Amino acid sequence: MSTAILGEDGLARCPWGLSAPDYIAYHDDEWGRPVRDDQGLYERLCLEAFQSGLSWLTILRKREGFRAAFAGFAPEKVAAFGSGDVERLMGDAAIVRNRAKIEAAVANARAALDLPGGLAATAWRYADPGRPAPETLEDVPAFTPGSKALAKELKKNGFRFVGPTTAYALMQACGLVDDHLAGCHRRGAYA
Repeated sequence: MSTAILGEDGLARCPWGLSAPDYIAYHDDEWGRPVRDDQGLYERLCLEAFQSGLSWLTILRKREGFRAAFAGFAPEKVAAFGSGDVERLMGDAAIVRNRAKIEAAVANARAALDLPGGLAATAWRYADPGRPAPETLEDVPAFTPGSKALAKELKKNGFRFVGPTTAYALMQACGLVDDHLAGCHRRGAYA
């Protein structure tokens, strides 16, 4: 079973959070911390979509490249991207060069701007802060009824690359659920 593990610094962490220095920083400083603004949610939604089929470590290591390429993930700026911008991004080695994902990021910026109430308000309607603490990684679901409903609502409003698994990863990353394992030093840190 994959339970919280004591790191060299004496702090217990979710096992995935110990595999690389980038993961330690992400686990300790960001993952599960509530994100309540549209731009922050849009950035993480884009990164989760780009991660699909890849290692999250790849995305973390390219994050600054993504931020530069996608105008800091300001939805109003990305929504204005045209075909020339897509071609520019296809040539940018600092990001994951996948046309469908790049086009989805642009479409999702437009959808986010048109979303009644905004992306953050929409996502936070599906928050489940009271979920029981998972004891092991095996207790963490790939998706939940809430992530299915969120994905359905986002798709209905024009979002792409937002299935239930991607929506759940977004929920975990942005603190809509707390999936730090029982015993992890970050569990409940943002309650």
